[in-house]
Amino acid sequence: MSDSLRPVTRPRLYEQVMAQLREYADSAGLRTGDRLPSERDLAERLRISRASLKQAIVVLEVQGLVEIRHGGGMYLRTDSLHPEPVARLVERRRRLPDVLDAREAMETKLAELAAERRSEADLAEIDASLDEMRAQVEHGEFGEDGDRRFHAAVTAAAHSELLGDFMHKIADQIAETRHESLSQPDRPRQSLAQHQAIADAIRERDVGAAVAAMRAHLASVRRVRLLDWNPDESVAQ
Repeated sequence: MSDSLRPVTRPRLYEQVMAQLREYADSAGLRTGDRLPSERDLAERLRISRASLKQAIVVLEVQGLVEIRHGGGMYLRTDSLHPEPVARLVERRRRLPDVLDAREAMETKLAELAAERRSEADLAEIDASLDEMRAQVEHGEFGEDGDRRFHAAVTAAAHSELLGDFMHKIADQIAETRHESLSQPDRPRQSLAQHQAIADAIRERDVGAAVAAMRAHLASVRRVRLLDWNPDESVAQ
């Protein structure tokens, strides 16, 4: 007879702290841009060490839910604090470098081909994608829809069926890197400017500039908080 009973596990301290912070934000009606209490105040009210509190805050920061402003406190970057399971974060952190390597290999080539082969219709779609992202960013959004549309437009402008198929097959993984990057503070506007540089080079048929601009853009995509995070510091509790 199979035994479906399993040992009861106790939530780790940092998980309990995140749950408390989530409930506090919900009950207080906090929204994007609102400030949370100081670390000292939170530690005293939760009756935990500041080191334990910091571990929970780091997980929230890695997920793009809060922003730590040095000397200025901690602020919400979303309308609620609903973190995903840490195990899922760990798995995404494991596969992220491989996806970024694949993006660099394929998208720099796509930028090169787009600069060589783009049509006026391709340029019109690239411009439309930039307009969409700009509108989203100006409204305080991350601009993910415009970002996705821009990279799809560059891929289409390359007129390479095989590379297009490759990009389609890893679209979900690319979406993860997009979200990680654009959830970094100030990143949406930086990304928009980088997209504009890529578009300008493609328009001018400047192959070298297109490749360099795409490579610089993807280098910034790599600079995400998740890759600096050491999950062992959290799961070790």
